[in-house]
Amino acid sequence: MALMICAAISGCASGGKRADMDMQGAADRADGILDAVLREVKPQVQWAHGPTSTGSCDVSRMRVVMTIVSAERRGSFLGLVDRFWRKSGYRIKAVNNDVDVPAIYAQTKDGFGVTLSIGGKGQAFFEVDSPCVEESVVAESSTPPNGPAYEDVYPLPRPNVHSDFWSAGAS
Repeated sequence: MALMICAAISGCASGGKRADMDMQGAADRADGILDAVLREVKPQVQWAHGPTSTGSCDVSRMRVVMTIVSAERRGSFLGLVDRFWRKSGYRIKAVNNDVDVPAIYAQTKDGFGVTLSIGGKGQAFFEVDSPCVEESVVAESSTPPNGPAYEDVYPLPRPNVHSDFWSAGAS
């Protein structure tokens, strides 16, 4: 019964792993999820790659928004993403309505966890976590950032790009 539930929720099989995907495939799928949501954000925000991390059978990709999202615009930003994820068939698992550090947690139909969280200075973080998949080597994302790459810079700087819309009211 547990294996049937596992398969129904995340498509996993053979020891809890999805036999139809390896870690590179999961990383590519994560990039597609991130690309899609960032294309929906209008006006466009500038973003950079956050770290890619791998576990024993999973992979996570992150995009860090370098555009300042002011406190006055955070609700609009979160609402836009929430609507897009729902329209895409994602299940919203939780919403953190904290005024300073709100977040949305969702799951795709194929078992990928998707998060938007707002951190200090209005910096938005998008992260996608894969379900358990077959182990493989994972290459860096082939999607170029739409601003500076910040290669070998960790941690990334606080948001430093002003948008007339997204940064309205930010000091």
